[in-house]
Amino acid sequence: MRSLTEIIESHIIDLLGRNEEDVVSLRRKELAEQFGCVPSQINYVLRSRFTPERGYLVESQRGGHGYIKILKICYDMPEEKVRHVEDLVGDSITEQGAKRLLLSLQSRNIIDARERLLIEVALRHIDDVGESTFDVSPYKRNVLQADLLKRMLRSLVFS
Repeated sequence: MRSLTEIIESHIIDLLGRNEEDVVSLRRKELAEQFGCVPSQINYVLRSRFTPERGYLVESQRGGHGYIKILKICYDMPEEKVRHVEDLVGDSITEQGAKRLLLSLQSRNIIDARERLLIEVALRHIDDVGESTFDVSPYKRNVLQADLLKRMLRSLVFS
């Protein structure tokens, strides 16, 4: 049986799919009433399932006439994809953060499973190099991982 979070997420994704502009406006209170939950459950779904990493932007206006606007991020140009990915990676990324990002990119069909696994292996070997050749601090390792990840993803997007 699916959780309430999954049901709400599916409902919002269905609404986005019906809209040609890849944007949907909702009212938090009405959505909570529809699913028989508190508005904070809607907040949880938005914070955990509709993130930039997953390809969404959420604009929220609280108050009596508040609304939620969810926009699915679409890219027409490869440069836009690269810029988005580089913004997500940032200047430093942990191994777990990189894995989450790669899974998200795979689910959005930006990379495939094979590419994801190859990148994960390459990032894992930064530790091997660091331990045997260099004395690399955890921060420096995260900076190296971010740089390598951005370079690899950039080459995949433009290939």
